[in-house]
Parts: sequence; structure tokens; C-alpha cells
Amino acid sequence: MAYLHVSWLLILVHILILVAKSKAKVPAIIVFGDSSVDAGNNNQIQTIARSNFDPYGRDFPGGRPTGRFSNGRIPPDFISEAFGLKPVIPAYLDPMYNISDFATGVCFASAGTGYDDATSDVLGVIPLWREVELYKDYQKTLKDYVGEGKANEILSEALYLISMGTNDFLENYYTLPNRQSQFTIKQYEDFLIILARNFIQELYELGARKMSLTGVPPMGCLPLERTTNIMDNHGCVDRYNNLAMEFNGKLKGLVAMLNKELPGLELVFADAFNIFMQIITRPSTYGFEVVEVGCCGTGTFEMSYLCDPQSPCTCRDANKYVFWDAFHPSEKTSQIISHYLFKMFLAKFL
Repeated sequence: MAYLHVSWLLILVHILILVAKSKAKVPAIIVFGDSSVDAGNNNQIQTIARSNFDPYGRDFPGGRPTGRFSNGRIPPDFISEAFGLKPVIPAYLDPMYNISDFATGVCFASAGTGYDDATSDVLGVIPLWREVELYKDYQKTLKDYVGEGKANEILSEALYLISMGTNDFLENYYTLPNRQSQFTIKQYEDFLIILARNFIQELYELGARKMSLTGVPPMGCLPLERTTNIMDNHGCVDRYNNLAMEFNGKLKGLVAMLNKELPGLELVFADAFNIFMQIITRPSTYGFEVVEVGCCGTGTFEMSYLCDPQSPCTCRDANKYVFWDAFHPSEKTSQIISHYLFKMFLAKFL
């Protein structure tokens, strides 16, 4: 009898979960940003910032490279699944998909981009303003597909995920002379905050109301930065991590300000820095064995085309590695971070 009671209780819980999902307040996940969230838009443009080849995607469903800079799925995929939506968010430019697929989730992100248009110029990728133009095109197509009323409901109730900023610093400011000649690093941070503000306000004016803004990760601990940090025995680059924390603090302040200024806006700062840093400093706690290098190639400098499918050095089990290549987390790391962000910041939208 006790067994039957437990069984019926489990069935009841399952029914309640299904009911909750059917009444989910988030009908779609809409994504803007860089390679941390790009599902493969760069496959359709002429750039070296691509990953639509082996060994990328080897642990993705079907074992195929999609253009995600990972061995498998990336954060928007896990977040979508957590909201009871589909487990994979498609790239808007991917010809495999159409508006019926995009109606519940779509990605406009482009690997190599940033808040600063000059950042997208470095590798010839999609600038942020162009991501917005693609979103406007999506709005029109969605209205044709489901009708204007239903489309407006989806667009206003959807959760907008925004993740970028790392390339602005590491690919642009600290690599090329132009922005350094115009700004001190603190001035450049403030310049990016203005651009972030303008971008969020534009999305708001286009009907977005629920948004998640993710800051930059512990940039100084990326394998590529550790590789070049020879003078400090290949440890994390403290100045980059300190910069990340400072910039994230300014983003958090921006979030508080916009929530006060824009009626009806629900903007959260989904801070991934601390959980990512915990994984890096205590990898064994999370089941990882290697943190200093990535799985692909030697793991010290390879990413994109340098992540050679023929490399004999690529690891067999990416789940043991915090990083997949020298710049991007493994699928397992993305899953841990995504579940943390969902629990701590995004569950409020359920």
C-alpha cells in the first residue's frame, strides 16, 4: 500500500510539472551575443571565426558540428530546456530551420562580436546592430506566421539572453592600438556600458520586456591567456580577472538603473563569474580533472580552425576538462553554469 501511495504521489508531481510547463510564462528564448551563445550564425558568413567542423560538436545530439564553439550544447540550449522548451536553440541564419522552429527560440549571436562595432570588424563577423536588424526581420516573419497579436505576445513574454563583452577587451582593446589610443581601460569600460545601455533600450522599444544580461567570465583564466602568461608560471592573469569583476559591477549598476527607468522591464544580471571561478579553482569538486588547458589539440592556443580534427592531442573525454578549446568551456561546464544561472536568477520568470 505504501508503494502504491508513493507511486501515485510521483504521478501527481509529474502531472503538476506538465501543467506548470503548459502554463510557462516564457514562450520563447531569444539570444544575442558572441561565441558564448552563437548556435552557428557564423557558418553563413565569410569569417575565420567558425566551428562547423570536427571535432566541434562531437558530443552534440547526432555527433555533428553545428557552429557552436563547444563539443556539445551551449548555455541557451540548457536554459531553453530548463524552461520546458526545446533542448536546442537554432541559429537564425541556419538554412536547416524556418519560422516554425524559431517561434519558440532563436539565436542571433555571432562569434567574435561585442558591444563595440570595432570588435566585430576584427574578424569580419556580425556586429550587434546587425543582430538587431535580423531580429526585426524575425519579428515581421513571426507576425506573418502566427498573426500580429500572437506574435506580440510571444515577443513580449519571451526571455532575451544577452552575453558578450569578452571580445571587446581581449580581441579588440588589448590586441589592437586604436581603442587604446582613444580610451584608458576604465574609459573603455564606460564606453561599453553606454553601448550596452543603448542596445537594451532598443530591444525594449522593440517590445522586449524580460531580459537576462550576462557579464564577462574570468577572462584571465582562459587557457589562451594562461599560455601567454609565461612570467607568472602560466597562472591566471589577475589584471584580466580584476577587469572582469569591475566591468561586471558596472553592468550590474546598469541593470538596476534600467529597471527603474523603463516601465515593465524585468532585467536581471545573471552573473556567471563566481560559479565559473569556483569551477576553475576547485575543478575536482565538479568532477573535472583538467583546467589549465582545453580538450582540443594541445589545449593551449587552439580554437576555431586551429582546433584540428586530425590532431592526435585532442582528449577522448571532454567531460574531464573545464575548457573545450583554448577559449570556450566544455559542454559539461556550460551545463553546470547554466543550471546555476537558472536556479539563482532566471527561475523568477517561470
